[in-house]
Amino acid sequence: MFAASKKQLVRFISALHGHVASLLRHMVGSVVIEHAYQLANATQKHELLVELYSTELQLFKDLVSIKGEQVNHQVTLLVDVISKLGLQKASVLRHMASVIQPILEKGIVDHSIIHRVLMEYFSIADKTSAADIIQQLSGPLLVRVIHTRDGSKIGILCIKHGSAKERKKIIKGMKGHIGKIAHDQCGSLVLLCIVSIVDDTKLITKIVLRELQTNLKELVLDKNGRRVLLQLLHPNCSRYLSPDDLASLNLFIPSLSAKDETQVNSEIKSVKNEESNGETADQGETAVWADESTSPSEDLHLVEGGKKDPYLRRQELLVNSGLAESLIDICIENAGELLRSNFGREVFYEVARGGSDDILRPTLDDKLNTLHEAVASLAAESKSEESEEEHILENFHSSRTIRKLVMDCPTFASTLWKKALKGKCEVWAQGHSCKVVSAFLESSDSKVRELVKKELQPLLDRGILKIPEAKKAAHEG
Repeated sequence: MFAASKKQLVRFISALHGHVASLLRHMVGSVVIEHAYQLANATQKHELLVELYSTELQLFKDLVSIKGEQVNHQVTLLVDVISKLGLQKASVLRHMASVIQPILEKGIVDHSIIHRVLMEYFSIADKTSAADIIQQLSGPLLVRVIHTRDGSKIGILCIKHGSAKERKKIIKGMKGHIGKIAHDQCGSLVLLCIVSIVDDTKLITKIVLRELQTNLKELVLDKNGRRVLLQLLHPNCSRYLSPDDLASLNLFIPSLSAKDETQVNSEIKSVKNEESNGETADQGETAVWADESTSPSEDLHLVEGGKKDPYLRRQELLVNSGLAESLIDICIENAGELLRSNFGREVFYEVARGGSDDILRPTLDDKLNTLHEAVASLAAESKSEESEEEHILENFHSSRTIRKLVMDCPTFASTLWKKALKGKCEVWAQGHSCKVVSAFLESSDSKVRELVKKELQPLLDRGILKIPEAKKAAHEG
């Protein structure tokens, strides 16, 4: 097969004008439209989308190409199309509903162009129309949607604004697919939303967590799979979630939110989508409905999504379900491998320190102590040039993770010092391992600093051990 040239693609997309909606209702035709949409640049994507918004745009090509020029190169949001082309919002809503309904009824929901249309529909839909779409998508159908960027946002919106009954149908519809969803970059974000806002923790434990636990080590080591675990251990952490991810988790549907409509419209019009390499920047898209100005006290349903206390929800999902204990066991059994892993080390760190807000303590203190001792045992092994693996104090990833644990977890620091480093620090005062040794002096815990002072101060005085100037000043102070 030969790919179409740019000129051929332009002619092909032009030939589709007036037929996009009808082709999207056809199983085979929808595949053709989706393929063209994937190959298209931002302007061409806009041409394919706008005729799904209005009868006028479907009938009169010149209206799209001439009046649409300003829209194409600045923003592609539906509210701006309505404003710039002087369309009637009610008429657009009716036309879009006539396009979307047959597609949903036939179950043709796998394509990214449809996900984009649904997102735009949500931006102008009234409460009844938006709720109707959520009801139709709630269930197994949503599993086929959440594999794209817009699809995952639709999943988040359905969970956030769906009723308890609809949320239950969505979670049950995922049964048997949880592992695949967790390993998907977009799908995993929907699971994050579920564990963050759904109050029915028994249902989540039964369907989501049990399936995740069957391949727990694989999840810990996977770039996307670990995200659900990290969300439970340390919710909404910017170290593990990008700004776009966090914005997506904070999306809302204007008509179903408690926000003032004038304020919503004002925010939408202020958003500019940046276009790069023919694709719309994700950050521009997510910013449309990202509720950055509403505090938890202003709208509990919007921000929290549920009535249950977030800490209690986490405790039920993480500790009471047995997931945390299984995680600690995985970390104990595979300490060296996880610490040396670029992705696994972050889960290991959060587990070893007891999670944010010490959620794993005091219930699992004994297990955590065993984990700390497992790391200390590995650190206590002597240097060996013959060994196939780098020592965990010298490996790039593991040394930095252990350093952070020393600084953030005094109980770990004490165990590591007494079992592995006391009396041996001069050996480890060079290379990556020196970062671990110096971390004891940089700890904010005075007991940790006092514990090591007698042995490390002479190394500092002799210039064998060095700590950053800022830290050194704090230490001397």
